[in-house]
Amino acid sequence: MPTDEKHPEPYVSHERDIPEVTVKAIVLGAILSVVMGAANTYLGLYAGMTVAASIPAAVISMALLRGLFRGGTILENNIVQTMASTGESLAAGVIFTVPALVMVGSWQDFQFWPTTLITMLGGLLGIIFMVPMRKALIVDRPDLIYPEGVACAEVLTVGEEGGSGVRYIVQGVVIGGLFKLAVSAFQLVQGVVEGAIARGRTVLFAGSDMSVALLAVGYIVNLQIAALITLGGAIGWVVAIPILGAYEGGDAVEHAYALWSSEVRYLGVGAMLVGGIWSIIQVRRGIAAGLTGLGTFRGGAVVAAARRTERNMPLPWLLGIFLLTTFATFLFYDYLVGHLGFAALTAALMVFTAFLFVAVATYIAGLVGSSNSPVSGMTICALLIAAGVMLALGIRGESAILATLGIAGVVCCATCTSGDVAQDLKTGLLVGATPAKQQWTEVIGAIIPAFFFAPILTLLHTTYGIGTDAPGALRAPQAALFASLSEGFFGDGALPWNMILLGMGIGVALIVANEWLERSGSSFRTHVMPVAVGIYLPVSLAVPILVGGLVRHFVRGDGGDGGEARDPGILFGSGLIAGEALMGIGIAVAVFRGADLPRVLVDNWLVSLLIFGAVVALYSRIARSTRE
Repeated sequence: MPTDEKHPEPYVSHERDIPEVTVKAIVLGAILSVVMGAANTYLGLYAGMTVAASIPAAVISMALLRGLFRGGTILENNIVQTMASTGESLAAGVIFTVPALVMVGSWQDFQFWPTTLITMLGGLLGIIFMVPMRKALIVDRPDLIYPEGVACAEVLTVGEEGGSGVRYIVQGVVIGGLFKLAVSAFQLVQGVVEGAIARGRTVLFAGSDMSVALLAVGYIVNLQIAALITLGGAIGWVVAIPILGAYEGGDAVEHAYALWSSEVRYLGVGAMLVGGIWSIIQVRRGIAAGLTGLGTFRGGAVVAAARRTERNMPLPWLLGIFLLTTFATFLFYDYLVGHLGFAALTAALMVFTAFLFVAVATYIAGLVGSSNSPVSGMTICALLIAAGVMLALGIRGESAILATLGIAGVVCCATCTSGDVAQDLKTGLLVGATPAKQQWTEVIGAIIPAFFFAPILTLLHTTYGIGTDAPGALRAPQAALFASLSEGFFGDGALPWNMILLGMGIGVALIVANEWLERSGSSFRTHVMPVAVGIYLPVSLAVPILVGGLVRHFVRGDGGDGGEARDPGILFGSGLIAGEALMGIGIAVAVFRGADLPRVLVDNWLVSLLIFGAVVALYSRIARSTRE
């Protein structure tokens, strides 16, 4: 096929056959998939969002392969980042749903095999469902940008031509780790600087988390998304809480949190639901085109003479893995609910919803990137579909809760993984990778990290607490949401439907405003999901995210002339996230083993702000530098 605008010539042409899937690439990719998965598990439980791991993984891969092994091709580095980003995407699926099973009391702890199976089976389904859509939604759709995939390809290309940036990641890891030590071990820095005042029956709250990971998140997602998250926080904490009031004495901060937990955050639930439904409506034509393309899908075994850069996994292998995964999921659901017929229904619902939302997530990842994909809204939709069928059939109680959350868990892992796979395959298209080899390593990348999530969740839950509002706890906002919805449908819980409906109204208003802004040519948009997440999270988490977005805006604008590949702030921020998260896990291991951590106990909010401000200043200085 001749090169044209739809099929540009990749960096490594299809005639060249250079090392791609090697032992060192697989081993390094597997290690980084576990590390990135652990880091994003912590971040997601803490802040309710994760960030893409492709760029830092690519940079680390280039540094290690060249430094330790004195070699490493661009295609080997691509395999490493492909596997690492798969571990990161699985983390999002796990932490959004699995902790809900503990929160509702169905599980007393994070059971190893059930947690592992939810993760692994969901990840594999996301890959298997997405691969046949590669040509229709990636190769033949130049209008779908897949921004993270393009950025990662740029990083790999720059690295192949001599660029380097690993020192920024190392600096970030060190500073992020030290900052987390200062917060959680020495208590030199307060985890949250906050306060509230009461005026009559109204409470006014202000506060900020002291987290360099959230600062980095704001920088990475850019000012517009950070501002929308903050707008959501303002709607919930500056508008809704003072209006609801109901203060009758006591601690004003505790009252604000209680009001947010029981009422206000459900505004975000309604907005997320609208955002998920609107996402499906928006991409309906693209999804139809992608599904039509399934009829022309041909595996690499069928087209042996095809170009190296056009070969997918053979169709028989895809079908075999699908059947095996579906049967394993059926057996898993039978283990959960203890009823064959019920398990078969649950498995059928899971396959239907997973396939639907994988298609949606793949298309949306092409438009706005997998990090900005409304996974929460889509998972809520999947949960509501499952709950609606259960209720229509008269199924109630513990079995219904287990089945509904089991469906949501697998669907969420599949949805998160498919968006990441699409980004990786876009990177592969640009650098000249062999799609089949990437897809097989995605399968490996979905299996290996799955065995580590249950131990990581257990450690974090034992040390910090997951799903509580206690100081220093990991709130796991999405999991808490799914737990509340499940209990509201099938248990003793009661949902504040008035707030959910009002939140749906806010979602509709945001969509109308966004459509008007788009038609008027404005660069600012009112995307629903960031605002909904901001409403659903404590506003203190939005503040450092906004600060990070402001740093990027004033220091580099939209990221500088070199794009993300030459933005040291992206790499330094990735290091901050990894450093804080991994140190958090390290502290959890120490506490779990009974270590007595030294504590300074400086109970002074000004000291906390000064130390945090110093990190902000350092971040600004590093972001101004030019990557070599």
